[in-house]
Amino acid sequence: MTSMIFANSQIAIPLQSDLSYALMNEQITLQFNGLDNQIIDDHFAVLQFPTQLEQDAKILGDGFQMLAQTGGRLNAPQDIGRCPDNSASYRLYPEHAAKRFYNYLVIEQIDGFTLFGFTSCHRFAGYFEIQPQQAGINITAFIDGEHTQTQDWRSQQMEAITVIKGTVLADVYADYTVKIQSHHPRRTGVTADAPVGWCSWYAYYAQVTGQHILDNVEVMCHSQSELEWVLLDDGYQAFMGDWLTPSDKFPRGIKSLLQSIKAKGKKPAIWLAPFIAQAESEIFKQHPDWFIRHANDDLLKAEDITYGGWRCTPWYILDTSNVAVQTHLTNVVRIMQQEWGVELFKLDANYWGSLRGQRLQKGITGVEAYRLGMQAIIDGAGDALVLGCNAPMWPSLGLVDAMRVSDDVERRPERFEQIAKETFNRSWQHRQLWQIDPDCITLTSLVDQGTEQANYVFHRDVILAAGGLTLSGDPLPLLTEFARQTWTKLLTRQRLSQESAQFQSLANNHSILQLAHQYQLHCLFNYADNVAVEHTLVADSPVMWRDLWTGEALYPRPIASLTVKLEAGLSSRAIIMSAVS
Repeated sequence: MTSMIFANSQIAIPLQSDLSYALMNEQITLQFNGLDNQIIDDHFAVLQFPTQLEQDAKILGDGFQMLAQTGGRLNAPQDIGRCPDNSASYRLYPEHAAKRFYNYLVIEQIDGFTLFGFTSCHRFAGYFEIQPQQAGINITAFIDGEHTQTQDWRSQQMEAITVIKGTVLADVYADYTVKIQSHHPRRTGVTADAPVGWCSWYAYYAQVTGQHILDNVEVMCHSQSELEWVLLDDGYQAFMGDWLTPSDKFPRGIKSLLQSIKAKGKKPAIWLAPFIAQAESEIFKQHPDWFIRHANDDLLKAEDITYGGWRCTPWYILDTSNVAVQTHLTNVVRIMQQEWGVELFKLDANYWGSLRGQRLQKGITGVEAYRLGMQAIIDGAGDALVLGCNAPMWPSLGLVDAMRVSDDVERRPERFEQIAKETFNRSWQHRQLWQIDPDCITLTSLVDQGTEQANYVFHRDVILAAGGLTLSGDPLPLLTEFARQTWTKLLTRQRLSQESAQFQSLANNHSILQLAHQYQLHCLFNYADNVAVEHTLVADSPVMWRDLWTGEALYPRPIASLTVKLEAGLSSRAIIMSAVS
């Protein structure tokens, strides 16, 4: 097999004689052309990229599911989130196997950046491994064939891969985005105004009641009138799976509640986990044939093969290759959209919709089944926005308007730091693949969950830099003065720019956002290290530098450069650079 060479001089070596490889538009597309029926396992090597890389180069690799990312260095990878794909909970691959970097792998060296990335995910997840050799380092691309047999495939087309090099990280991501969009056009909501509002989960969790919603909407109609969206999260339903049947905490029903929200000039949004059901649900009792099974025909529980779920377990998984299941999902969502007035759907536990198991359609992968299920939901959603959460990342391309990119927020510094890193690593995706959702903004302590104000200051700077969905997770009647002042500034930022601030390095310690012609926002971050750091901010000519939150001038007159010190530990600054007329 002949090697292939990208325009940037990167060599790609084909590894499978039964595949055809075509290099076009700086992407290598893969197609199976073998004559024999083959089983394609979850570790099917397709391309090898010989490289000369610095051993201590910074790296960033994505995960298959939302909660997994890998950072650190080439010779010392570090898990960023709580739930790596190879963790004891998620079990996508063996814990002691070589580290897998799903979707894309970015390497930062002294002379610039190299991105190895899959540009499509229609049927198969793709990932990369780093394999040291005597003469250098090989980056190898793999396809997860999910142990399907090629004779059962509906198409012989596989996926596409690219390699991009550049000296500016934002330019590398921009090039990658264009290539992805050629396979997965983005939905119209990706470039709409980001939803600004309130979500019930982090104020009340599953104990939410109809009265809680009404109490918060009342605040939104007066002192927090710029909050527009009301997201009713988990806890309203009788059982997981029975989304149209309310619990007894909502005696007037959900339709009536959402219509009252709309009557007050606010936009109703609702949470559901469309691909799972608990044993007590009517859908599970009446349609056991709608669920994924093991090879021995026993019903498959999520906990049998992966993380079992956070409540109301065990979770059973709908088989979205079944047309009857697709019709059911479309009907549920259509009722919510057309009859209840839902204008945004937060779809949670999406990862479980991609689990592998015995489905009605033979040879279909978990990725394909998930995409079929998502399309069924889209068919019912009409012009409502679709937000993915706890989702398989690349299998969701082209199917959501917005995507949660971080773990669940908690009012403690460790989680604020984690969310910052997870969000910033994916902020390049904002308004390109989907609108990013950095999760809710929590600035007010609860009786059983709280932290010091210094940590809330860090958290608000993270949200300020990230942009994207801007939803309060606090009980609005209990907002502190600090929280109210924060919201005033956050809303001004959203009016001036809907973009994410851009980082120049994988270190994610300095981001820049042009807010208006004469204003530039600089967000600086120090993570939980015991070392103070200094940043030097530079302008083309003398400018004024002010603290965004207080308006204080950081130097009494215009200057072209400013050195800012961040204290050791979790700390941040938000600084406005303004041109002098």
